[in-house]
Amino acid sequence: MSDAAMIVAGAIACLGLAGAGSALGTGYAATAAVGAWKKCYAANKPAPFILLSFVGAPITQTLYGMILMFIMLDKVGKVAAGSGVPCLVAGVFAGLAIGLSALFQGRAGAAACDAQAETNQGFTNYLAALGIVETVAIFAMVFALIALSAIR
Repeated sequence: MSDAAMIVAGAIACLGLAGAGSALGTGYAATAAVGAWKKCYAANKPAPFILLSFVGAPITQTLYGMILMFIMLDKVGKVAAGSGVPCLVAGVFAGLAIGLSALFQGRAGAAACDAQAETNQGFTNYLAALGIVETVAIFAMVFALIALSAIR
């Protein structure tokens, strides 16, 4: 496999893994939101629209994967021979870290949906917890960008 093909494969893997994590994370949180709304309707309580903020939180990890994908694709044809393997490895492991962050952010978002709907309290605490999980994805993206900048 050529260096260009490995760089493209790494870029695709990064976006794919990040996107898969976002899909799983939003799916977990959305399922919990629907269940929480159902409980509210059954109890004749207003269904909190704010739960959508927990559902949507894992989507941003797809953007981080996309940013890395564009940086990696920009390297095709511009880097020294032998750069394909490091780019492929960076794409796979950065995408995995970003995707897992999205997955677990969705799991935390699911718990936040249930708690917010039941108590109508704690929104900022729940959002802060989701933000901490998000930080893992931001770190993975930034550190991957630093590693990719060393490939010339």
